[in-house]
Amino acid sequence: MESYCVRAFAEALEASCVPIVDVVPYTLAENAGLNPISIVTELRNRHTNGEVNTGINIRKGQITNIWEEHVVQPLLVSTSAISLATECVRMILKIDDIVSTR
Repeated sequence: MESYCVRAFAEALEASCVPIVDVVPYTLAENAGLNPISIVTELRNRHTNGEVNTGINIRKGQITNIWEEHVVQPLLVSTSAISLATECVRMILKIDDIVSTR
């Protein structure tokens, strides 16, 4: 049972990374009043061409090198989000008696 849970969690985590790549830039562009379709298309093209540090600059309304703009996301933010999501799933599984606690 434990290996099934670990495998399912890994698959869910892996699958959740794909939609984030599409949803976050689209939502950011839309909320900034930009054309989300053209912005996300340009962002994907630049990433495909090897410009991995590019991102949406909402102040300039265009795609720029985010690293040069000093816009970075600390590792702690991502780590905390995954940790909190994992704890939430663990609590739900414990409450439903799907996984026994040790």
